[in-house]
Amino acid sequence: MSGIFDPNTHIQTIVIVGCGGTGAQVARIVARILYDMRRARLHTPNLLLVDPDVVEEKNVGRQLFCVSEAVLGLPKAEVVGKRLNMALGLDIAWSIEPFSAEKHGSRYGSQLGIGCVDNHLARRELHAAKGILIGAGNYRDGGQVIIGNVADADVMQRHIDGKDGKYAHLPKEGLLFPSLLEPEAPMPEPQPALSCAELVLRGEQEVLVNDWMACVVGQYTAALLRRQPIRTFASFISLDGMSIRSLPICREELLSYLPE
Repeated sequence: MSGIFDPNTHIQTIVIVGCGGTGAQVARIVARILYDMRRARLHTPNLLLVDPDVVEEKNVGRQLFCVSEAVLGLPKAEVVGKRLNMALGLDIAWSIEPFSAEKHGSRYGSQLGIGCVDNHLARRELHAAKGILIGAGNYRDGGQVIIGNVADADVMQRHIDGKDGKYAHLPKEGLLFPSLLEPEAPMPEPQPALSCAELVLRGEQEVLVNDWMACVVGQYTAALLRRQPIRTFASFISLDGMSIRSLPICREELLSYLPE
């Protein structure tokens, strides 16, 4: 029998790490959620965007940027933040430094982190930060979205059964897929690392994969902020099959992914 994720946490701050293909779309969705909550006179968390990258020509079209922003080489986090503030009258903040669990992470567990990054160093910092993490990672025509708040396997094992059908503890993406926290295996011949935008240009990544990812991230976020039931801890997206498969929160499914 499946359970419900109930972390009993009042989210004070949302930090979106990565404002590229998936991250910019996630920021747009989260900003709309916050605008709707504010209009309904509900508590509205602060929103912080973190990304050290600048807009490049290859980002235009696939990501939410225009040619002039690429010509000027403007910071992605700043561009997205200012655009959403102007459109919705919000007070979104941004940082153009790499994400740091110490600097950007909450010390009190009242933070929701949303990871939209494509490198292991940023994922390690997100894994180390306190609070809830929604981690998104994609490949050519699919990807996964994981929601969790536990980075320690022993802690997760102790809470594997939840209590009265409610789970206050779920594993973070790095606990389910440790390889995400490690450097990618070297290629047979040295090749430069390619960004998502470059993969699209080469035809090795579907143009809409980030949109699909962002919608799933947005739904988890909306449910969490509105304290609606969250019955799954992982969602796997396939553009090829036009499908989203989500794993129910239960002992059997959690044990099948947790390390022995």
